[in-house]
Amino acid sequence: MNISLLSLGHKMPDWVNVAFQTYNERLPHHLKIQLVELSPVSRQKGLSVAQIKSQEADAIEKQLKPGALNIALDEHGKAISTSYVAKQLADWQMQGQDINLIIGGADGLDHRIIQSAQQTWSLSKLVFPHQLVRVIIAEQIYRAYSMLNNHPYHRE
Repeated sequence: MNISLLSLGHKMPDWVNVAFQTYNERLPHHLKIQLVELSPVSRQKGLSVAQIKSQEADAIEKQLKPGALNIALDEHGKAISTSYVAKQLADWQMQGQDINLIIGGADGLDHRIIQSAQQTWSLSKLVFPHQLVRVIIAEQIYRAYSMLNNHPYHRE
């Protein structure tokens, strides 16, 4: 099982990289999150938001691992809980399922990515910057792992 986090945006502030790495390093070797950073399309090209999202979708599609479960992160997706992520993680491990978690850019994901994803998750009714979503996902994967292994990190 491999977890890939496809994220539009590069040259993240140090705090984003440190926070992501902190949680990823806590995961066991077989659950490390592979971060795939994709360059966002430049807004200086005079493109519409739809054109930018379409070009970003092209870049995302090139990085999707064939046969993997694609999960789009979108504010209009299914509201999920930490318990749900833990159950999903257990299922993925049992099935040996590879996962592509997909974070859009500043304008979100193109409809093509959302429609082709097998699942669409919403982390909250709040809208988060994509840099913060990267950290939240890493923390939630670690928390899910902790729950499954009765580690004291997660408390109910």
